[in-house]
Amino acid sequence: QLQLVESGGGLVQAGGSLRLSCAASGSTFSGSVMGWFRQAPGKERDFVATINYESTITYYAEAVKGRFTITRDNAKKTVDLEMNSLKPEDTAVYYCAGRSDTLPTTRESGYDYWGQGTQVTVSS
Repeated sequence: QLQLVESGGGLVQAGGSLRLSCAASGSTFSGSVMGWFRQAPGKERDFVATINYESTITYYAEAVKGRFTITRDNAKKTVDLEMNSLKPEDTAVYYCAGRSDTLPTTRESGYDYWGQGTQVTVSS
């Protein structure tokens, strides 16, 4: 089992930055893949970024590539998403997700554990 709690969301102006953090508890964190997804109002939940346990593999959605960075600290059991040059279209609820596998995936169905989400609002 893996419990995930996100933090760090809020309101920011376009062009600004935010850092989301996901705190994990449970033994399943060891060896797991972690990811971030987001869901804008009236839309489906979309992939944002993912990272493997060793931090040697990362994937990003095209919409965030070059602006967002995913990192993890296995000793602290945390996964962060650094978001820069934010745009109004980045407004969404951001979810942390965990996968009981060693290979990252961009598919939502590939993740077994989910946090409750944190709201990010980018004003124009």
